[in-house]
Amino acid sequence: MVRVSPSRPLRLLMDARYTRTDFHDGISRYGASLIEAVARRTDAPGPEGADVEVEVAMLISDERQLALLPDGVPWHLVSGPTSPREPFVARQVARLRPDVVFSPMQTMGSWGRDYALILTLHDLIYYEHRTPPRNLPEPIRWLWRAYHLTKTPQRLLLDRADAVATVSRTTAELIDRHRLTRRPVHVIANAAQTVPEPRDPDETPDRTLLYMGSFMDYKDVESLVAAAPLLPGYALHLLSRISPERRGQLEARLAARRAAAGAAGADVVFHDGTDEAEYVRLLRRATAAVTLSRAEGFGLPVAEAMAHGTPVVCSDLPIFREIAGAGTPSFRGVPLEGDRAAALAARVRELEDPAEFAVASRASVAQAARFSWDESARRLLDLTAALGVARRAARARTGRSTR
Repeated sequence: MVRVSPSRPLRLLMDARYTRTDFHDGISRYGASLIEAVARRTDAPGPEGADVEVEVAMLISDERQLALLPDGVPWHLVSGPTSPREPFVARQVARLRPDVVFSPMQTMGSWGRDYALILTLHDLIYYEHRTPPRNLPEPIRWLWRAYHLTKTPQRLLLDRADAVATVSRTTAELIDRHRLTRRPVHVIANAAQTVPEPRDPDETPDRTLLYMGSFMDYKDVESLVAAAPLLPGYALHLLSRISPERRGQLEARLAARRAAAGAAGADVVFHDGTDEAEYVRLLRRATAAVTLSRAEGFGLPVAEAMAHGTPVVCSDLPIFREIAGAGTPSFRGVPLEGDRAAALAARVRELEDPAEFAVASRASVAQAARFSWDESARRLLDLTAALGVARRAARARTGRSTR
């Protein structure tokens, strides 16, 4: 149990309103996994002589979200993050008397708050690639575009917090370089789920490649399908949901590449969504997980694959160097320029050597272990303790109640 000096529990509310109601996306999984790890640590016995514990509860906007959130954590229903009420959601939250509120996004309303606030910025992708997520309502998509035209709105939001969290050292450095906030920035990293037993590195893998991620332009899925004619005997599995229009674009690209190469090469399988069990089953048999994304905040599918012992072939991005371990056998980078499809195919073929695959598999497990939800929960709770004590001291100086 995390303990601090006040005589009563510090109250931490964790914003779970970005949790999906069907299956997790990246933000949803990050928030839910961190809540579970924090709840686990706060339920554990604390050190002898400690004074006050930290208690945790969740904020949700739809009771269906509870299906993807940890059982047994208290929750409170407030308005949703895309509601017109969002700029003033702090008025609803303040009635719950938290000491600290943590949000896995940076857009949580903060007007009227009387608690410490931690906001999270995952990445700076949308300043360079301004197409908003397709699952957002159209009015929100227009606001999203306008928001990312300059960095001023971001600075205004982040500076209204007491502290800013981010998911990787790479993004923390970018936040500092672009001077996005005057607040302290803390790395509360993303991580893969715990894998009880990684795959056998000496077992011959299937000749399959897996891509888990969206089909937005900056993901460069075009280069993945362009590699198919160069990899006969393989199957490339595109696991995520995809619109008919986007699928048609990729199929046209694939047909053109096959015609130019005069070979069909690898099969390309569109799953249009897959459940967790099927994802793990495919992952533990694949030769590699692949991604040629040109921008990421963390790259959770990379960490997930490595945790199972599946090698990853990925873009040579700073974030992937951090997550996949540049300079180790677990990192197999593909340049951002040139014939990326050919470079990907060459990297995949390296793994056809059983000894090479085994070395990469073992190194991947070791690298993935550097990121854990337990460590991220510890960092968040340490930050909660510091901010909560400071907030209570401020309330005491002004004579306001902390009850």
